[in-house]
Order: sequence, then structure tokens, then C-alpha cells
Amino acid sequence: MDNTLNESGPSRPKRLCSMNRNYEQQIEQMLFNSDSDENYDFTDSGSEYEFENTEQVSDDFESDTEIANNVPSVNTQSSTNTNNDGDWQEEEIELSNFPFIKRNEMLVPIEGKINPIDYFFMLFDEHFIKLLVDETNNHAETEFLRVGSAPRSRISDWKPTDKDEMLTFIALIIHTGTIKLNRLNDYWKTHHLFNFSCFSNYMSRDRFLNLLRCFHFALNIETNNQNLPEDRLYKIRPLITYFNNKMNTIYYPKKELSLDESMVLWRGRLQFRQYIQNKHHKYGIKLYMLTEPHGLVLKFAVYVGVLDDLGGKGHVANVVLHLMSEKLNNGHALYMDNFYNSFDLASKLIEKKTFCTGTLRLNRKNTPQDVVESKLKKGETAARYSQGVMIGKWKDKRDVGYISTEFKNNLILSKNRNGKEQFKPEPISNYNRFMSEIDRQDQMHSYYPFTRKTIRWYKKIGIHIIQMLLMNSFYLYNQYHTGPKISLYDFRLSILSELLPKNPKPRSFSVSHTNHFPKTHDVGKSGRPNRKRCHLCYSKGIRKDTTYFCPSCPEKPSLCHQPCFKNVHK
Repeated sequence: MDNTLNESGPSRPKRLCSMNRNYEQQIEQMLFNSDSDENYDFTDSGSEYEFENTEQVSDDFESDTEIANNVPSVNTQSSTNTNNDGDWQEEEIELSNFPFIKRNEMLVPIEGKINPIDYFFMLFDEHFIKLLVDETNNHAETEFLRVGSAPRSRISDWKPTDKDEMLTFIALIIHTGTIKLNRLNDYWKTHHLFNFSCFSNYMSRDRFLNLLRCFHFALNIETNNQNLPEDRLYKIRPLITYFNNKMNTIYYPKKELSLDESMVLWRGRLQFRQYIQNKHHKYGIKLYMLTEPHGLVLKFAVYVGVLDDLGGKGHVANVVLHLMSEKLNNGHALYMDNFYNSFDLASKLIEKKTFCTGTLRLNRKNTPQDVVESKLKKGETAARYSQGVMIGKWKDKRDVGYISTEFKNNLILSKNRNGKEQFKPEPISNYNRFMSEIDRQDQMHSYYPFTRKTIRWYKKIGIHIIQMLLMNSFYLYNQYHTGPKISLYDFRLSILSELLPKNPKPRSFSVSHTNHFPKTHDVGKSGRPNRKRCHLCYSKGIRKDTTYFCPSCPEKPSLCHQPCFKNVHK
């Protein structure tokens, strides 16, 4: 008997089909002859099926306990969650009432700031421009030393940039979104079909391409297969930190906030590239954004996979709490779609005195089964309340689940975009009101984009952050200046006319660093450059030869390309 039971193998479940057929027939005959099954308790142990009999069945089953432990049973008890159906109430209960204790205002003085350029420099401050200048110069030196002094190399003509030239470079990048051409070289063509002198008057083509090549935001980290950076975003981390800190410093938003994701187009190879079907750019880098309903971006985060601090288990809740970290306990009303909303997240936000409203996936954990299984006609609703949270379902063209900690399940009259009036649940009506503009930020970016396909991913994100700063300055200008509102096109032209004046100033370079660039020694008989002793290493008692020297220093000393050359001229 034991051998018969073990023939099924370890990979097959311990069900009735794996048992000896004689015992199977005995069980079927026993169940058939019984008048009812009220004396049998069918339970599910979780990993295998068990059978329990409250009365004595037969002597055969009493003597064979091993078979009795493998007889299947049926689970008649419904599974329970942390918040089971017994905790949900059909009657309306009082929801939380948190007052909004902050005020929508600019946190920096704006007196005298009447022109678009004033709001532009409010976000593009000296610290930001200095960051771009320093990191670009540092990366240019690294690129020059890596490439060497090939006479035909464009980088061999590199000269350090400064604040004025960096602003001109940014203005020209912005202007490529106004005048759209397929190739960057086309902006400097003299052919009669092109001939845009506004670009060549301010910067040569080679200089612009050199700056774009060396455009950088952080120091590179020497990596290999054993030494990988912990932060996948270290190349753009300074820009992310600057943007979030700047918006938190200069502006405090209104009560209503929206949270959604945006995509930056990227089809190349990247570990954290995402695919979102309902986005305009389906493939790309996903950004989580906290915005005001009209499109002003307050804070954002880049998704880099499960290895990120925000990834892994509880990822959605981590993202929401991270983006709302400076706005919690102030009575804000947060609107999100069904990707974020859940009963557990709503409960956490209630503890931090923050409302949440939005659509809900009805298969989420702790959703009341009465609402999920309810059969509704068009226009009808079903809702349950528990612990300050309301979860409901509304029948429109299809079933729509929703959740709110601020609004009850009241039907109110609302208009759609075509002016048609319809009764809708109050949470749905407010969700449409404050979330319908969340995609406006992506829409505005699509009008005059100045990102390029041929650049590296971190440069594309960096230029996208510059575009978000420009858009935020546009929103703040229209919100706080005293005159009439202007269009984004006119705002951009006003900025460009200030950064690119009619009469461009001649470009001048500082003498201290311009000519100090390494060159290689003459080629010897072996066909390779000669090697000489490094001047700095020799002064430290280290014997090291190098092919590089500085032609601008009086003694023309030989120096290692890294780090001796940089240390000598620092």
C-alpha cells in the first residue's frame, strides 16, 4: 500500500487522482450512500488537501491514517484580509477633515520681476550655471586626455567655457526647438535653403558640437564588472537634486496636487528602460512627477528598477511618500490614478493628514467584495466605508472603481469637455477636474522639443530637466506677473532675445588656462611617441615615464596625463 501511494512522484499534487483506485472507489461509494455531508468537515490546509470526519466512518479508514491524510476536501470558508468584509459599512460615515494649514505663495521676493527673463534666472541661478560650467570643463579635460592630441580631432581645439558662453549654448539648444531641423549641422549651413545666421553669429558649429560632446553634470566614476556604482543615476543626480530643492525653496503649491508618470523617449539599450502602452512615447525612461493640476512640476523621481531605494516591495507607496515628503501633514488633497491607489496607501496618507482621491483597481488587496461583486445598471453606484476610507464602483460605459478619503459617494451634476451634463460620483467628478490637466505638461513639452536622438541618455535627461525648468518659469510668470498672460511661444522668444542679443559680443577666453593642454612627444624610430620621465612623479621619488608634456610651460615638463597634468595646472 505504501508503494502504491508513492508512485505519483514528488512533482504531482497530493490529490485523489494519485491514490490507489480501490480506495478511490470506496470513498465515492461512501459519499454516494450517505444521505448528507453535514457530518463531514472539509478544510484546506494550504499546501495539501485534508479530510476530517466528525463521526466514525469505517474500520478500514481508521486503520490507514496515511490515506486519510491525503483525501481531498473543499474549502467553504472565504479567505480574509487585514480589513475583511465585516469591517466595511454600507452606511455613510464621517470622513477625516484636515484643514489646509499652508498658503499658496512664492517663497522668494518677486518685486521688480516683471519680465520673462527675471523668472528664467529665478530657476537658472548662478549655482546651476556654475555646476554646468565646472562639470563640462572637467569632462572636457578627461575627453581630451583620453583622445590625445590628434591634429584632426575637433576636441584638440577645446578651450574652457565660462558662464556667458554656457548661457549662449543653452539658448541655442532652446532655439533648436523653435526652428526644427533634422540635423544639428543644418543650423550652420550657408545653403540658401537653410542659412540661419542667428546660430553662426553666436557660436561656430565646431564649438557648439564640442560643448555638446563635453556637456556633463557630475564626475565620472571609474567602473568595471566588480565595481559598479550604487546609484545608477549618479550622472544626473546633481540636476535632480537641484530641481527638487529649487522648487521646494521658491514656491509652495495649492491644496490640490496630482501625481502621475511621464516618459522621456529612449529606444537605445538601458537597464531601466520602460514600456508603457498608453503613453505617447511608449519606450523610454519613466519619471514620477508631483505636479499642480495646471502642469507646474514640483518634484520628480526617475525609476531605475527594483535596485533603487524606491523599488522592490511597496514600490508604489514608496514613490508617493517620497514625492510628498515635504508636503505631508499640511492637509493637501492628492489625486492619483489606479496605478497608485490602494486601501493601505490611503490609510497611510490619513495618518499623515493628507487626502487622496482617484480611480482604483478592484482587484487590489482589502477591496470590499460587496463592491467588487455588485451588479449595477448604468448610472448606479455601490460604496462601502471603513476607517475613514470610501471605496466605490460606478457603472458608466463600464465599471469604474474609485477611492477617496475626502469625498463621500454622493452623485453630483457635472459637465464633460463637450458641455454635456451628467450625474457622477463626487470623487470621480473631482478626479476629472484636477487630473485632466496632468498630461498638459507633456503636451506643452511636445510643442517645442529640443532633445536630440543622437545624444547619450544622461544628456537627454539633463536637457529634459532644463526644459522642465523653462516650463516652470513660464507657469510662474503667467501666475504672478501683473500684466496679461502670454503664450509659451512668446515667452520663449522673449527669453531668447535676452540671451541672444542683436549684436553679439566677441568671444574672449581667459589666458590662464587656454594654452595649457597636453601634447605627445615626437614619434621615435619605433613609430610610437617617445616616453620621458614625469616631472611631478620624479619630485615625489617615483620613477614613471609618460608620452605627454605641456608645451605652454617654460620648461615644457613631461607629465602623466592623469592626474599629474591636472594637479600641476590646478
